[in-house]
Amino acid sequence: MIILQNAMEKSNLYKVDEFGVKNYNYGILGVLSIALFAFINIGLGYVTYLAELGAENSPVQNYADAFWLMLMSSTTIGFGDVYPVTLLGRIAVFLMFILGVGILGGVGAVFANKVFGFADTNIKNRELRKQNEEILQQNEVIKEQLTRLENKLNSLDK
Repeated sequence: MIILQNAMEKSNLYKVDEFGVKNYNYGILGVLSIALFAFINIGLGYVTYLAELGAENSPVQNYADAFWLMLMSSTTIGFGDVYPVTLLGRIAVFLMFILGVGILGGVGAVFANKVFGFADTNIKNRELRKQNEEILQQNEVIKEQLTRLENKLNSLDK
């Protein structure tokens, strides 16, 4: 587990700060997500093209049609001008719908969080932990001062 954590930190996907909070590198994660999205679109588009090639009444006439079908499926637009007629083509479109919506939704959520500044709990937790640490240090100083004062008072009573 420690080896995996060290590998993840070295990959720059995230770093763990002094409070144990994981701080993700959203730039790298965004680029990886878009690259994965493109790879899946290209790959499933090719699978769909091969499945639909020569199928009777298939509107998928070339790879561009299959790629367009994947893009429209992944974004949930689905104009309906190109659609699969084979079982393998339909499975590919279904997979693209599920994966594409998930990837684009994740990228959109990260983008919205960074642009609009929705609650970033990592930052708030880090600030609260730092404040708590400072309060505990102040309490220790006050405790020491009270102990010294109590000792002085006790010595005066004797």
